[in-house]
Amino acid sequence: MTPVLRELASLAELKASEDLQRAVWGQNDPADNADLMLAIQHEGGLVAGAFDGDRMLAFLFAFPSATPGVQHSHRLAVLPEARGLKLGVRLKWFQRDWCLSRQIRLVRWTYDPLRAVNAGLNVGALGGVSNTYLPDYYGTMEGINAGLPSDRLMLDWHLDSPEVLARSRGERPDPTIPTHRIAIPKDIDALLRDAPDAAMATRIALRKDLTNAFALGQRIVGFDNVEPAYLLSQVDEQEIPGRI
Repeated sequence: MTPVLRELASLAELKASEDLQRAVWGQNDPADNADLMLAIQHEGGLVAGAFDGDRMLAFLFAFPSATPGVQHSHRLAVLPEARGLKLGVRLKWFQRDWCLSRQIRLVRWTYDPLRAVNAGLNVGALGGVSNTYLPDYYGTMEGINAGLPSDRLMLDWHLDSPEVLARSRGERPDPTIPTHRIAIPKDIDALLRDAPDAAMATRIALRKDLTNAFALGQRIVGFDNVEPAYLLSQVDEQEIPGRI
């Protein structure tokens, strides 16, 4: 099976993406509405999927921001049974090509900094950087996000930066170069299930550690997948191309 990546092409496909969202985030987590996504798609947003025939296996939703040349990437979901196919990273590189063809050079999105798999994708595989921590960004959430404050990192993905270009060629930076490491659990869901008090303490500790590091001028520049940890360096704003 070689899934095909493309933009969603009908209201029926947009409605199918609602079912995919519920399958990934849980029935109690509100899905992005097909009618709204259709309107945003017509106004310059991106709604894309990975398909095996007519069946959608993965989904990505992004829309224009208030800043010209910047896109906000809102959703990325892959069905559990398709997670060995690298569809998440493939959809992000599809998004990059789509954006660059439209003179969009910066994509931003938020994600839970305690999810090691997401950090490995967003920072490690894609080359996103961050120096913005958003405590309890969405308030109380349901589904897979229930049980902890909804803290998020705001990630900047500079599509034509040397770091992103290197990753597009399959190159990865040496994790020993950054000056500071902040470890996270390998599986926050297992920790939350087995030791909810420890999971909450981990959330609060990571919030403090990253907030303090960012206040000192450090930025997340990499992620260690082997021993899950954020890799931070003191980086001057001028060193990041296209910084807005």
